[in-house]
Amino acid sequence: MDRTEGAAVRPDLPRHVVVMGVSGCGKSAVGARIASALGLPLVEGDAFHPEANIAKMRAGQPLTDDDRAGWLARLGHELQSRSEGAVLACSALRRSYRDLLRAAVPNLRFVHLAITQEESLRRVAQRSDHFYPPSLVASQFLTLEDPWGEPGVVVVDGALPLEQGVAQALVGLGKQCSR
Repeated sequence: MDRTEGAAVRPDLPRHVVVMGVSGCGKSAVGARIASALGLPLVEGDAFHPEANIAKMRAGQPLTDDDRAGWLARLGHELQSRSEGAVLACSALRRSYRDLLRAAVPNLRFVHLAITQEESLRRVAQRSDHFYPPSLVASQFLTLEDPWGEPGVVVVDGALPLEQGVAQALVGLGKQCSR
């Protein structure tokens, strides 16, 4: 999905950003607005899952590291292929997953949309247009390795109103680039 039409490119901000977090945290909505603000395309990580992963999740089975390996490699290649930059909406739950994406793209930045398990469950239960069932929310919190303190990570309260969270993310990304 290309969100660059009419957007002004912001040279003071990073060219490759991953908006990450557990299911229901707002990756797609926040990612779309960050992409628009940066004049970059949005890449929906879920669109790159192999059908076997989607079928497994629909059946209420959590993905393993092995299930995610090929998906993460595809996402790394996708980011690499977009030399002009891109914003990727992707869970990136473990440090090793984030490191795989970092290896693909130098100076990759992350925006972690942090929410509680209760809020994630509430939001996922309200969705009717997604393959991810509420029964898997707890497994994401078990898998999540909090990225707080990792280089290139901005942590944003995912419970903030959408525009406020986007603004906070953009300010954080700008501060990282001005160091």
